[in-house]
Amino acid sequence: MAVKIRLRRMGAKKKPFYRIVVADSRSPRDGKFIEEIGYYNPLTAPKTVVVDAEKANTWIKNGAKPTDTVDRLFRENSVYNAVANTEEVKESETTE
Repeated sequence: MAVKIRLRRMGAKKKPFYRIVVADSRSPRDGKFIEEIGYYNPLTAPKTVVVDAEKANTWIKNGAKPTDTVDRLFRENSVYNAVANTEEVKESETTE
């Protein structure tokens, strides 16, 4: 089963709001999903992106592929770096 991390459109007509979800690549955009890991609101003055970085990186390590848009959002909000930094802190604590 190919798993993707992608946006699921919510909200009213002309007022989009997206949830960042992990879903099977064969399921429709707004269809069944495995887990919700965050949301994205492009309508607020600074665009709002809230992501559980631990869950996102866990899914990526397990083979989930983020779509182009989700990949851009993750890079802009340093989701990839968030877990790397916490792992470095944990390693330094265990060596001391």
